[in-house]
Amino acid sequence: MGWMYVFWAAVVEVFWVLGLKYSDNFWMWAGTTVAIVFSFYFIIKACEVLPSGSVYATFTGSGAAAIAIIDFTLLGEPFTLAKGLLIVLIIIGVVGIQLTTGEKKQPADESVMTEKGGL
Repeated sequence: MGWMYVFWAAVVEVFWVLGLKYSDNFWMWAGTTVAIVFSFYFIIKACEVLPSGSVYATFTGSGAAAIAIIDFTLLGEPFTLAKGLLIVLIIIGVVGIQLTTGEKKQPADESVMTEKGGL
């Protein structure tokens, strides 16, 4: 479930990054702000079950790759082979992190940990 939170955080990130660039009235800025809040909510939820470094690296990498692809395909940013190869490397890195990172182990009974001074 943790990686689903990271996925949704990255999807929402695309909207708020575009909102930062294109917002020009109160409602657009309000929508951008809501998107930022949702994105960070998903990151916080993901960090509950995954290592925060892996979450952040995956979140920023996948979001950056998605924004770059949108720039090339929809917003007229010039595409070069070098940029394309670097985006592919980012995607390979994101997939690699996901494949090599497992969810945190949860204690079998958290109430026992709490009673003994843990958590």
